Amino acid sequence: MSWKVLVTARAFDVVGKPACELLKANGCDPIVPQQFGPLAPDVLRCEIKGMDAVLCSPDPYTEALMQSSEAADLKIISRWGVGYDSIDIPAATRSGIVVGFTPGLLDEAVADYAFALLLTAARHTADVHSDMKAGIWKVAWGCDVSGKTLGIVGCGRIGQAVARRAVGFGMRILCYDVFQNPAAKALGVEYVSFDELLANSDFVTLHAALTPENHGMMGENEFRQMKPDSLFINTARGAHVDEPALARALNEGWIGGAAVDAYVDEPLPSDHPFRSAKNLVMSPHQASSTRETGERISSKAAQAIVDLMHGKAPELVVNREVFDSPSLRATLKD
Repeated sequence: MSWKVLVTARAFDVVGKPACELLKANGCDPIVPQQFGPLAPDVLRCEIKGMDAVLCSPDPYTEALMQSSEAADLKIISRWGVGYDSIDIPAATRSGIVVGFTPGLLDEAVADYAFALLLTAARHTADVHSDMKAGIWKVAWGCDVSGKTLGIVGCGRIGQAVARRAVGFGMRILCYDVFQNPAAKALGVEYVSFDELLANSDFVTLHAALTPENHGMMGENEFRQMKPDSLFINTARGAHVDEPALARALNEGWIGGAAVDAYVDEPLPSDHPFRSAKNLVMSPHQASSTRETGERISSKAAQAIVDLMHGKAPELVVNREVFDSPSLRATLKD
């Protein structure tokens, strides 16, 4: 048995060697397109023809695509990472396609990076670095982090990892989440309403999974509720944020600054309002980009494909109900 595996996850090019070896050792044929994802729908439709599996970036897996003749052989979408908002999960289940993901493997790397962005924005380290490279010796006055109030929106695995770091800085930690986690409470996190978090936090950091309910949750009203010297950090999903509203908030001084690693459109368009926004630190969606974490995620995503090819249900699956569906495209062994 041999499966063709389309690999669109950009990280695979740098940290995917062990995963590629795993696929090949199990008889899979990994196929890398001319460009990594996220791919445009028409490009993805062409590339997916004849593929048994995909190890993917946030490519748009719509019902129309999954029901198309080009995707007729597709049995599993194995997502590099934890987010799966680009995949129509109910449609995948109806189509008999397994959706795998890799939760828990990038928590610490993302938490490290979120706190790094927080410190960068607070102490203007990116600005003074640029000045020093240009031959300018100029001190930038920032703000304290120790003893301040951190507001965490979404206190799941990553949010709790950020909270653990904040404890070391002696911070008061507020959290807004639809579910109150006992493990977070054990860290000293105070659960509050969203409005209370915005009004009382010196730093607001997003760590919620993207859902239809929280799409655009940070807009003009929310930024105006924040303290005028507060800082906003987003290492979650760009679609959580009304980006033009954040640009206005920075340029008009509603908040003190921001650090952003996720965007609605990636790569960031050349005419995006963030490019001229004041007091903004940007990075190219790299919060999980450590080599160790990348290799673990790549291998786990590849293992899900190998397991299903050999008739075994993968360990980490978004839509486990698909295994009870008569439309399941893969064959499981008893």
